[in-house]
Amino acid sequence: QVQLVESGGGLVPAGDSLRLSCAASGLAFSRYTMGWFRQAPGKEREFVASVSRNGGGTGYADSVKGRFTISRDNSKNTVYLQMNSLKPEDTAAYYCAADRNLYASTYSTKMAEYDYWGQGTQVTVSS
Repeated sequence: QVQLVESGGGLVPAGDSLRLSCAASGLAFSRYTMGWFRQAPGKEREFVASVSRNGGGTGYADSVKGRFTISRDNSKNTVYLQMNSLKPEDTAAYYCAADRNLYASTYSTKMAEYDYWGQGTQVTVSS
């Protein structure tokens, strides 16, 4: 059974940092592109960041580029999202997702490409 378990969310003031983690089990982690998405109340889920299977390819939403960094550790079956200079508009539930990908160096930005999803972790940024 595939499980993606996010952690690291919380309540922080604007300008602070958080690091989210997503621990994967039940799948061959290194064969999956990994991504982070977020959903704010009353809004659709949106792409945040993605990292290729080998960690060499990354992609970001324009709204987080330069502030967020995605990385992965295939030896620990874990993907991370380092979030710096947080803004109130970053407030959302953050979801980890896994995409079975034949290509080692490409990342995925579309929700439909992802096969498995975590339950989410809440990030709240106060102004």
